Amino acid sequence: MKKFVSFTIVIIFFALTINAYCQDNNFPFEVKKTGEGKQSLIFIPGFSCSGEVWNETTSVFEKDYTCYVLTMAGFAGVPPQSDPTFQSWEKGIAYFIEQFKIEKPVIIGHSMGGGLAMAIAADYPRLISKIVVVDALPCLAALMDNSFKSKDTNDCSAIISQITSATNEEFYQMQKKSVPQMLADTSKQTLVVDWSVKSDRKTLAEMYCDFSNTDLREKTALIECPALVLLESYFVNFKPALNEQFKNLKTANIQYATKGLHFIMYDDTEWFIEQLISFVKQ
Repeated sequence: MKKFVSFTIVIIFFALTINAYCQDNNFPFEVKKTGEGKQSLIFIPGFSCSGEVWNETTSVFEKDYTCYVLTMAGFAGVPPQSDPTFQSWEKGIAYFIEQFKIEKPVIIGHSMGGGLAMAIAADYPRLISKIVVVDALPCLAALMDNSFKSKDTNDCSAIISQITSATNEEFYQMQKKSVPQMLADTSKQTLVVDWSVKSDRKTLAEMYCDFSNTDLREKTALIECPALVLLESYFVNFKPALNEQFKNLKTANIQYATKGLHFIMYDDTEWFIEQLISFVKQ
């Protein structure tokens, strides 16, 4: 009995330590840890979103897995950090895995979070076991222009000025109009708009600009682990272009949702969960 109590105290202390450490600006995100399974899952949300976007998903997995749900600095009310970049966030997540000795987690990322999952799998192959890319591409800009090349020096001043100079009402209306184009489930639209409004606008602008200049097409050739790519239903109309985007990711299993838009976890929940369960358990 004493051994059991001691073990329980250690587990609780470890969980509290993770929460306190990660919310003290040592990492570019806050983290919520649930579950106590041997296999760990790390969930990364997309632009402006809270980690709460994964609530319905983690409720399924936390019974048998340890779930780490991130909310990136500056998003959905989490305090921002200075000079955020896609690369610094990638390094921060990798460092978190190393520091807390999280053994071969599965990384599940939505939108920009999917981009981070691919980058981490390419640059830190020994840290993880699998990745799930949820409606993200190696290079979003190349979908419009296949000849796109990243700029060595990317000037983000214009978009930063545009987003930060908008009034609160103007920014709210902007988000209110854009979210329905990405999320068909009307019951979740207000929630996603609220996360955007609570986000630090400078962070949003800087990260959008940086990610728009990110090209992972060549880098994905370095990915060795299994990769499940879940794309929104509309993308099925662009299969040739998408196959070209993912041609270097040899381990990719690309699947298209049966309905809905960008937020697949909300718009095609049952299909999404079935895909994750099958992939994670393999």
